[in-house]
Amino acid sequence: MALIKKIGVGRTAHPEEKSPTPSQPSEAQEEGPATRLMGERAEGTQGESAAVAAGPAAPTTEAKEARLPGLPIGAILQERYEIEAVLGIGGMSIVYKGRDLRFKNVYRPCAIKEMIDRSPDSQTSAITWKNFEREASLLATLNHPAIPKIYDYFVEGGRIYLVLEFIEGKNLEDILEASSGPLEEEQVVRWAIQICDVLSYLHSHRPDPIVFRDMKPSNVMITPDDRVVLIDFGIARIFEADRKGTMIGTEGYSPPEQYRGIAEPRGDIYALGATMHHLLTKSDPRLEPPFTFHERPVTVLNPKVSPQLEAVIMKALEYDARQRWSSAAEMRAALLDLAHLDLAGLRDVRRDTPAEAGERVLWVFVCEEEVRASPLVYNGVVYIGAYDHNLYALDAESGKFLWKFPTQRGICSSACAWERLVIFGSEDGVLYALNAQSGAVQWTVRTAGPIRSSPRVREDTVYVGSDDQNVYAVDLRRGEVVWTYRTWGQVRSSAALGGGCVYIGSSDGHVYALDIRRGEQLWRCRTGQAVVSSPAVFEGQVYVGSWDGHVYALDERSGWVTWKHRTGNRVSSSPCVYAGRIYIGSADGNLYCLDARNGRPVWKFDAGSFITSSPQVSGGRVYFGAGNGRIYCLDADTGREIWSFATGGAVPGSPTVVENVVYIGSLDHKVYALRA
Repeated sequence: MALIKKIGVGRTAHPEEKSPTPSQPSEAQEEGPATRLMGERAEGTQGESAAVAAGPAAPTTEAKEARLPGLPIGAILQERYEIEAVLGIGGMSIVYKGRDLRFKNVYRPCAIKEMIDRSPDSQTSAITWKNFEREASLLATLNHPAIPKIYDYFVEGGRIYLVLEFIEGKNLEDILEASSGPLEEEQVVRWAIQICDVLSYLHSHRPDPIVFRDMKPSNVMITPDDRVVLIDFGIARIFEADRKGTMIGTEGYSPPEQYRGIAEPRGDIYALGATMHHLLTKSDPRLEPPFTFHERPVTVLNPKVSPQLEAVIMKALEYDARQRWSSAAEMRAALLDLAHLDLAGLRDVRRDTPAEAGERVLWVFVCEEEVRASPLVYNGVVYIGAYDHNLYALDAESGKFLWKFPTQRGICSSACAWERLVIFGSEDGVLYALNAQSGAVQWTVRTAGPIRSSPRVREDTVYVGSDDQNVYAVDLRRGEVVWTYRTWGQVRSSAALGGGCVYIGSSDGHVYALDIRRGEQLWRCRTGQAVVSSPAVFEGQVYVGSWDGHVYALDERSGWVTWKHRTGNRVSSSPCVYAGRIYIGSADGNLYCLDARNGRPVWKFDAGSFITSSPQVSGGRVYFGAGNGRIYCLDADTGREIWSFATGGAVPGSPTVVENVVYIGSLDHKVYALRA
């Protein structure tokens, strides 16, 4: 359970507590420096694996007795949430495992955090409520696979409740304690890369970066599929430049500046270095003098660790923040570049068992014919076309049928959305704009051939190709054609829009750059065969695949070939750009990961069957379908297969990943919603 902190782990100071520096004794405690409060172990009941955001301090026996009883098993909150178990008890809260009764046909567990105000005075009470409200507000703004989601927030019976995502797993402290020695280097590196990814997300938060401030093994959950989830956001805060606060964190892991009440992103990097040091040496920093990692080098305590990784960790642990990695992204890149990282060895294939496959499925919707299109998820609704001629609207959470709209032919074009419109093409040659809520037709534009291209929107214009060899620009408000441009082949590629240009491929073998307002050709680049792949634009380059078997990088201004990489067969898949890498499939059965700068292969994954599906990257994972009927999830950094799911037919369409759910169609006539 991801949102419960294990009782008995070191005490953590709370945001508004006065916590003096090591040189200033606390008036509230006579036994020693107040910083020891952050590292002391308290006696308490051991809860399930680990943690809820705002992991509270372990209570004393008297405090627990004063707090009890909590809610009885079977109690129901808000006529919706049934209490099933107590997961943990902290200084200011109790966390329960609950069930959401609104979902009558499926079992949906959740974590329910209950705050009970036992404050001795009104001032302390106000601080307590402020802390809880801040936690709820902060979690609600975050959307990352490694951060638990908040579902609900309410007050009942004089107590305040936070309903959170329930995540199975163990925290790193429990994993380390269960191990007979230090953890394996390759495993720690994989986890650290994921942690860097979520820290980079937090530090890039707008309008202000978020500093986690309590990175340590007990605050990092590992799910059964080896995914990292950060917990204990109770002391995270929006960083305000040049503003000092109280000491927050855990002794041994916290950086020197945090003892002075200064929190900034590089402090999280220090704490990650301390966490990695602990995992690789099994030397608990809470039991050592602060800031003495350089007296205890990783390789001295564990000679199996490579010098390269030790160098990465020790740089993160520099006393002077200016000497550390400048960002989590930079540290992540350093971890990826480690020479010792054996990518082939990381590819331990893990297939879902039948039971696991059943748990992965959230819902399945059956159409009357093959599903070749890719889904659009918009305002809680999945829109997807099928070869039974219909565009379907389904509830994204439950898969419930909402409405369908019939065309005259099959649909392999994927829909896009603009304001209240859903726009898509059909093989009947018509571009349709429907009301997103009702499915009523708002306008149509007829072309002279089937539309297999997917429409793309920029401002108030939609761009789409047709088998009549034309590229169309259509005014979204009036449904009128603004301009057309004729190529010399069917246009089944979908446009990339950027820099005032429309980039699109044609079956005549060319990639075209057109002026976005006038439709005039700016340049074209010839490949060896048809281009049905849809281009992607990134940092001055246009990336696209061709049936000549190559992946191309073109200069976006001139169309000149910057580099090209040869695969073993046609490339119909469209590239996905993520973290300076290109992910793209080929009919040779491989998914390729290429360096965006030079086209050099980083890794490739052999699915054993053609890949026309265009990969999508979310939360450091790559999702795509293959001709063997499987939907794959790979680690984006290494190409290691995390899981795959078997459908009953080939999967030529592309997935859409929203809020940890993978939506995708298959030739078995079904639309799937799978846990990511």
